[in-house]
Amino acid sequence: MGNYFQTVVDLDATHADARSLADSGLDWLVGEGIVRAELTDCVLGAPTGHPPGPSWAKAVGQQDWEPSDGLRIETDRTVFNCGQGEPRFAVCPHCAGQADFYTDRLEEIEGAWDLFGEAINDWSDTGSAAVACPRCQRPSDLTAWTWSDDYFAFGYLGFEFWDWPDFSPGFLEGLSRALGGHRTVLLRGKL
Repeated sequence: MGNYFQTVVDLDATHADARSLADSGLDWLVGEGIVRAELTDCVLGAPTGHPPGPSWAKAVGQQDWEPSDGLRIETDRTVFNCGQGEPRFAVCPHCAGQADFYTDRLEEIEGAWDLFGEAINDWSDTGSAAVACPRCQRPSDLTAWTWSDDYFAFGYLGFEFWDWPDFSPGFLEGLSRALGGHRTVLLRGKL
């Protein structure tokens, strides 16, 4: 079975403004009735989170089922990911070339992941890392690369919703506005 999550990551938040942006986002979510202000035992992997509010359905595309868990807000440097599985490729921000990690037969390409794995560890430790594209050889900030299935996002602010139906585009736009118009990305995953 497993637990599903959706994480809205603010790509523009810095370490210095993550907490205040988290407060702005939470104020909007509570004001809309999407989550409740109080903290309860309602999220996986954290002692407390914000349970669904009376108007939770305003956030989702279809009301297929009611969310069973709540929201956890992460305000530290985090490598956000989709949980199970791994990305099949990353796309260079310079040449749009694809750095493949697997063949078409889903066999791992030996050594293809090494540069990216090291860069992810560096970014996690320091907040800075670059990867040279295997195709064009130009180095790029790790955070500028895009990933198959939006597998990774690197940032200082994430809104992690556990066991909710899929979010609507309008909800994602509203949350982005509440974060000062910052760029956001949605990661969907399962544990």
